Amino acid sequence: MSTTFIHREQTTNAPSVGARGWVALAVLMLPVLLVSVDNTVLAFALPSISSSIGPTGAQQLWIVDIYPLVLAGLLVSMGSMGDRFGRRRLLLIGATGFAAVSVLAAYAPTPEALIAARAVLGFFGAMIMPPTLSLIRNIFLEPNQRRLAIAVWAACFAAGGALGPIVGGFLLEHFWWGSVFLLAVVVLIPLLILAPIFVPESKDPNPGPVDPTSILLSLVALAPIVYAVKNLAHGGPLGQTVIPAAVGVVASILFVRRQLQRDIPMLDVRLFRVPTFSGAVAVNLLSVFSLVGFLFFTSQHLQLVVGLSPMQAGVALLPGLALTVAVGLAVVPLVRHVKPWIVVVIALSMSSLGYLTVLAFVSPTSTTAIVVAFALLGAGIGAAETISNDMIVSSVAPEKAGAASAVSETAYELGAVLGTAVLGSILMAAYRAHLTVPAGVDDAAASLAAETLGGAHHVATGLPAAEGSALLDSAHAAFDTGVVFTSGIGAVLMVVSAGVAYATLRPRA
Repeated sequence: MSTTFIHREQTTNAPSVGARGWVALAVLMLPVLLVSVDNTVLAFALPSISSSIGPTGAQQLWIVDIYPLVLAGLLVSMGSMGDRFGRRRLLLIGATGFAAVSVLAAYAPTPEALIAARAVLGFFGAMIMPPTLSLIRNIFLEPNQRRLAIAVWAACFAAGGALGPIVGGFLLEHFWWGSVFLLAVVVLIPLLILAPIFVPESKDPNPGPVDPTSILLSLVALAPIVYAVKNLAHGGPLGQTVIPAAVGVVASILFVRRQLQRDIPMLDVRLFRVPTFSGAVAVNLLSVFSLVGFLFFTSQHLQLVVGLSPMQAGVALLPGLALTVAVGLAVVPLVRHVKPWIVVVIALSMSSLGYLTVLAFVSPTSTTAIVVAFALLGAGIGAAETISNDMIVSSVAPEKAGAASAVSETAYELGAVLGTAVLGSILMAAYRAHLTVPAGVDDAAASLAAETLGGAHHVATGLPAAEGSALLDSAHAAFDTGVVFTSGIGAVLMVVSAGVAYATLRPRA
């Protein structure tokens, strides 16, 4: 019998929580919304950042990528620290640091300063996310209540990703780009006041010793691999892909060996032998990969190609946001009558239809295809992630919830950074390959136009009307060629994810 079903049977007769438990859940949703909004709000702010502090195309990607890269590398370590020293305590430390550094990011004068601030935000963000899911696992012990609480968690995480463009659009229309970072201060101050009152502290009563070697290996295992993927997607030197990838693989092997040899490991890697656990983690990673990659090109298409304002672009995605939340909550009673793995497979197949909609109908002036596509994609991912997260956290005993939650969060954040790095880089490569710069444009301006779509708009404003119009027409067509190409990749990934769910999530004897 799998570990998942053992722990579900043990909690069948667990006590239900009262109103105080649901208030605690509402408080814990504040950091969830914040961190998930932060994953996507920056995509809508990139045009403003580009015109204000002038980052290169590579710096734009690093501004977006460095935060989830650092965060993902530290999630497992921070999840273990929460189990040992207290999940609520770690959450409050992370929230305090995150709010303080957000102020520095808001007033960053250069691209390098903004990248550095985003890296530090990733450090404190790693303290915020694992405690939220592990605290839920320890507050809600009754299976049906726990599943509903996790559905709310997953819906808020997915909704935050979609809400980012709307919030960002509103802020960017009324304030400067730094205001998207000050949002953290507004959200985290209520958390710092309410969490000590309503959220109970919890930790592992018998934690293992702190293992600095495992902490270092968990970081080194991830960061070089992500860097290698980014370099490969950019078409960089082969050595800068092979060497970091090799370092990451070796560190991963050493990390796994160390965990298997320790009596009390930082992360029980034996969990990955349980098909349900490993399959659910894979579903999380691939789902977020597709969602964040979709939002990366959608935000630019709606603003720079269609011509919508940031706020209008965000509102265009509102139907998808509503469906993401509604479907994520609706599957909780549904899985009492339909097997969970069937729900996940159908949901992921629905998400693939979202990408296929873009593939079939996107055009330089379309918004309807984007709205419909995001509705299909969001609904499918909202349903799938509710079930997959419940499978992950219910596969371990409550005292080990931090480590299991960190694995789930690592899948999320790794999917986010890979979605931007891989699909974003492929999109921009297709854009550069299909862009035609009008004759007479000097080399420096042509290079800037080829860097990003925002760069092409900036160059066009300084050209004569005819040349500027020709450059924009070519840039829009080139960008949407890349959109169609990456949408095909996204559709394939969703089909693969549905196949993984079918192969791993079905119950076994």
